[in-house]
Amino acid sequence: MKVGVLGSGGREHALCFSLKNSNNIEKIYCFPGNAGTNSIATNIDIDLENFEKLKDFIIQNKIDFIIVGPEKPLVDGIVDYLEKFNIKVFGPNKIASQLEGSKIFTKKLCEKYKIPTAKFGVFSNTKNALSFLQNCKFPIVIKADGLAAGKGVYISENLSDASKAVDEIFNGKFGKAESLLIEEFLNGEEMSFFIISDGKNFKIFGTAQDHKRVFEGDKGKNTGGMGAYSPSRLESDELNQKIINNIIKPTLKGLRDLNCEYKGFLYAGLMIVNGDPFLIEYNVRMGDPECQTLLPKLKTDFPLIISKCIEQKLKDINIEWHDDKSICIVLCSKGYPDTFKNNIVINLEKLDLKKNQFIFHAGTKLVDKKILSNGGRVLNIITRSDDFRLARDSSLKLLEEINWNNGFYRKDIGYKVIK
Repeated sequence: MKVGVLGSGGREHALCFSLKNSNNIEKIYCFPGNAGTNSIATNIDIDLENFEKLKDFIIQNKIDFIIVGPEKPLVDGIVDYLEKFNIKVFGPNKIASQLEGSKIFTKKLCEKYKIPTAKFGVFSNTKNALSFLQNCKFPIVIKADGLAAGKGVYISENLSDASKAVDEIFNGKFGKAESLLIEEFLNGEEMSFFIISDGKNFKIFGTAQDHKRVFEGDKGKNTGGMGAYSPSRLESDELNQKIINNIIKPTLKGLRDLNCEYKGFLYAGLMIVNGDPFLIEYNVRMGDPECQTLLPKLKTDFPLIISKCIEQKLKDINIEWHDDKSICIVLCSKGYPDTFKNNIVINLEKLDLKKNQFIFHAGTKLVDKKILSNGGRVLNIITRSDDFRLARDSSLKLLEEINWNNGFYRKDIGYKVIK
């Protein structure tokens, strides 16, 4: 089979890696890819917003199916567009992608189908939002409505911080904002819960815990993710059933009532409060860096799972996993998530990766056979082990070997599961 992956981050490198491990794959194309995907796939420099050019390349090169990595093409309707030309695509359509594309769409769905979530209000101008905040109990959560690359969420400790958040959102920090969301702060522990769905059936696709804040001890600004571990320490059969019955199934029913079948990965960002799950947000694709943490644990042939999903035959396959633990640490450019420099050389030539160690490239590019930084999050260092501490120590040792002067990383990833 010939397959294509859309995207250029660590998630997409992990997807290409999992495809490459299969005997069923003849060729992988990555659009546009990075320095890491370049070694296992053919990188194709096509703008992901140019649907027509993508479609022409896919047809000309007889690509069997496409996996969409990032959220923006999904929200923009890439699946609907390609399917018009009988191209097989793994990912949700434009209606289903509103689960991530509009936080307000998701909140209204929660309200209608009684899906447990934080109490909320929707505001379309600064004046009304600030007026509401005058009577709120702090801390409070303020969210930009649309896509914000994981950064459009503020946890405000007081009225001054909350007012600043409202101003930044309505002044276009995350693009044009017609409305924002203010919701109660839920005090619990976060959990990332994944399913894979073919439109008729779904299966659990693992759990993880992301670390969003830039500094150790979960301090500082929100980022796209500084690291993750899998499985979540909260995972249990009882909690899984609550999540499926109270959150996943009502969501899929809500979409079916809109004449919409959900195909693809669905990532529920949850807050577990006293043993009960509350939905914080949905992502309509694999998380990043959770994908990099999860996929190395997968035993079952990955392209076979995707093919079965596209054919709506997911129930025919049993998804098996390695029964160990995984930790991913993200190496970032100094200054991230604010201002940082690109085009800094990273030397990975002398690295000796042991069994169950993986490096997935995120913000990198290849120029004159040299690997250069090309983003805020640059590399993902992953280790699988029977013990979380050993996994983290192994990843930290690799980062010391890389010894990239322009980078920084959190040394406490997984601190909740490592005593």
